Amino acid sequence: ATSERCLVGGARCRHPAARTEPVPAVAESFVNAGALTLGEGVSMLRTCTSCGKNNRLPAARVADTGRCGACKAELPALAEPLDVDSAEFKEIVSTVKVPVLVDFWAGWCGPCRMVAPTVSRVARDLAVKAIVLKVNSERHPDLAQLFRVRGIPNFAVLKDGDLVLQQSGVVSHQQLKRWLTEAT
Repeated sequence: ATSERCLVGGARCRHPAARTEPVPAVAESFVNAGALTLGEGVSMLRTCTSCGKNNRLPAARVADTGRCGACKAELPALAEPLDVDSAEFKEIVSTVKVPVLVDFWAGWCGPCRMVAPTVSRVARDLAVKAIVLKVNSERHPDLAQLFRVRGIPNFAVLKDGDLVLQQSGVVSHQQLKRWLTEAT
């Protein structure tokens, strides 16, 4: 089953330049519908800026600040894009409470390299309020196929495991921030 979703403003967009394409129902609510099965509690490592020790955090807490287990210094929130594999992607998207921006990219893609600093800036600007994930579409074709990525760069915004919007092509910093702000 498919539905029409605007590539500019989402499902209920009335934007005059709205462009729509069929979005598979499985991608619209892939976590809630069980299309992705979760692993055994994927965790992430965050390095303490004070003592240099690695701290293991559950994927659900990757957007949060915390405390270093060794020196008790505050661990800042994730403020950079996180390059993830399929298992990490599934765990993070299904458990975090903040919106997730997903950047589907490939190393050979010129526009992907051009927009990478913009994606990093969004991650810094919206630390704690959102998470930015990078998915290499060549290494993880299963995720690219699930989201029907036909052109890269391709951006998807997810909230509570549901696809809020998706658009391919280079996107401005302001637009990426607006998408994530509206998804909260």
